[in-house]
Formats: sequence, structure tokens, C-alpha cells
Amino acid sequence: MNKLHSYVKTFLLWELWQGLAVTLRNFFKPKVTIFYPEEKTPQSPRFRGLHAQRRYPNGEERCIACKLCEAVCPALAITIESAVGDDGTRRTTRYDIDLFKCIYCGFCEEACPVDAIVETRIHEYHMESAGENILTKDKLLAIGDKYDAMISADKAADAKYR
Repeated sequence: MNKLHSYVKTFLLWELWQGLAVTLRNFFKPKVTIFYPEEKTPQSPRFRGLHAQRRYPNGEERCIACKLCEAVCPALAITIESAVGDDGTRRTTRYDIDLFKCIYCGFCEEACPVDAIVETRIHEYHMESAGENILTKDKLLAIGDKYDAMISADKAADAKYR
């Protein structure tokens, strides 16, 4: 009986009719297409995109050159060089992130004890010439200054989960 049932299903193309029924059911439902450049889907405040370095409210950069982010980076995308300043504090002289190597894991952000390096929600960026994939310290600080309000709001929204 089971073999006969199998033959009947095979010759009547039962699976094909089931697939067509699914197609027909969904054909008349409202479409959920997002027209990307004009419409954008909502993003989580935890989205990991372009990197930025933050400053303290007095304008001083937060990075203390502890090199924890460089040590924890699984892709070895971060390069840090440091020196001792005139006031005796250790600061970075070079802080580079290679965006081609970066896997956007967020480990650098988690490892930073002073919340200096963050990953923003910016995902619409591109490189047009060689070398633009390297984010230098100046570029990182400029991104942090430009999007400071968004970064602070995302940190505040995420604070209850930390």
C-alpha cells in the first residue's frame, strides 16, 4: 500500500503542486520590498560599522595607548604606536585600522577600558583610491567628532544591557 501511494504521488507530481500552492498563497500577500537608497530599515544601536575614536567632553582624546584593542584583534587590523607626552601621560602617536583586514567583531570596543574606540552604525562608506582603507588617528577622531551625538545615544541605549 505504501509503495502504491508513493507511485501515485510521483505520477501526479504531488510535490510540484504543493510548491505551486505555496507560491499562489504568497502571490497575493502585500509585498515587503524595501527600496534601499530611499527607504532604510531600522538598525540596532549595537550594529557594528565604521570605527571612530571618542574624546572627553573637554576635547582631550580618550585613548591611553594601553594597546588592549591591538592585542585582542583577531585579524591584526589595528596598529598602535605610543609615546609619553610632556605631562607624563602615555598617548598614541599612531593609531591605524585597516578596514580591509577588519572583520567588525567588536572585540576592540569591548577591550577598551576608557571607551575610546567604538564601532558606529555607519555602514555606507566606500574607498575610491589606494590607501583609503587605512583609518588613521586623525580620521578616526574626525569621525568621532562628527557623529558624537549618535555614538552617545547608542551607548545610552545599550547601557542597560551591559
